[in-house]
Amino acid sequence: MKRVVITGAGTINPLGQSVAATLHAMQEGHCGIGPLDFRDVDRLSIKIGGQIQDFEPEAVFNRQQLSLYDRFTQFTLLAAKEALLQSGLVFAGELAAKSGVVLGTAGGGVSTWDDNYRAVYEDGKNRVHPFVVPKLMNNAAASHISMEYNLKGPSFTVSTACASSNHAMAQAFEIVRSGMSPVMVTGGSESMLCFGGVKAWEGLRVMSRDGCRPFSASRNGMVQGEGAAVFVFEEYNHAKARGAEMLAEVIGYAMSSDAADIVMPSKQGAARAISGALENAKLNPEDVGYINAHGTGTTANDKTECAAVAHVFGQHADQLMISSTKSMHGHLIGGTGAVELLACIMAVRDGIIAPTIGYEEPDPECALDVVPNVAREVRVDVALSNAFAFGGLNAVLALKRAS
Repeated sequence: MKRVVITGAGTINPLGQSVAATLHAMQEGHCGIGPLDFRDVDRLSIKIGGQIQDFEPEAVFNRQQLSLYDRFTQFTLLAAKEALLQSGLVFAGELAAKSGVVLGTAGGGVSTWDDNYRAVYEDGKNRVHPFVVPKLMNNAAASHISMEYNLKGPSFTVSTACASSNHAMAQAFEIVRSGMSPVMVTGGSESMLCFGGVKAWEGLRVMSRDGCRPFSASRNGMVQGEGAAVFVFEEYNHAKARGAEMLAEVIGYAMSSDAADIVMPSKQGAARAISGALENAKLNPEDVGYINAHGTGTTANDKTECAAVAHVFGQHADQLMISSTKSMHGHLIGGTGAVELLACIMAVRDGIIAPTIGYEEPDPECALDVVPNVAREVRVDVALSNAFAFGGLNAVLALKRAS
């Protein structure tokens, strides 16, 4: 099997509109969650979120592009541009023919759905724009990246709620590791911060009105965010031959299904995904120094995740660092695993552990080192990234320091 390294990364999210800005914000423990600003927000009971500020699509895309690009696609294209520029790759010939795209999103063009339902049901219009379907479809972002960068190999979209990005990146990793493709562009994107998107989530009664405080005894729910992160996964020898900078090496993954409940998390399902990733990456539990937790800030998720980690790692769980960057950028749903992979890269490459901010008081059911409130400098060789989705679908990735 081939080795797989990351040679490019790009992002736009509530913490920053580049990787450098995002990592700086994570290091400083900045919070990108604040008051929401969109039509009819006053009709919502949840009025906070991780909304991207100072982003003007009209300054980036022309009118024809905007008629085709939902907000989640706009985010994806911006993140992909940064990632591909860093990688230095240009796709032509056999490289173009074999390289592809795998992206994750839970909702796809939610803003487009919202706008057009309003037009038909509220405004009484009988016609919508002819590009509504290609604009809102979940695979739109993957297709536009494929067209923009001449990627003609395996290309598709994965939609598994909050684990979409991790499932997508796991598939991209396997495609490169198997030798099917030398390069895959992968990650995830989400933009649900519109009236209909937030109103739907309100119905679940898992949302916080005042902030995201993972693992804290005072936590009272999740906070939605938006954004994208995109990576270039490249076969090691291909990257080495062209002298590419390697940000980290992807070494394994696992996926599992709780097969239990449509919304409640399962310790057993999460533990199977974590232990499966260790086995797939040929790791011992004590090899892992950091876990980027799913850490949504809900009562059920955080205690269940901590129980799963304690079960898999045993005594080593006390030496592990585990943090949730959702405390800073919110829950990006289908895009969250991709943005959180940046924290794992920072851990293994830079030796900086992103904190869990908003931590107020310990919860005996979350008795792990959650890196409260302040980033930490410590050498980490291996990191895991957890994603546990509604529907009981789990995906865990394993990264190590590039060598």
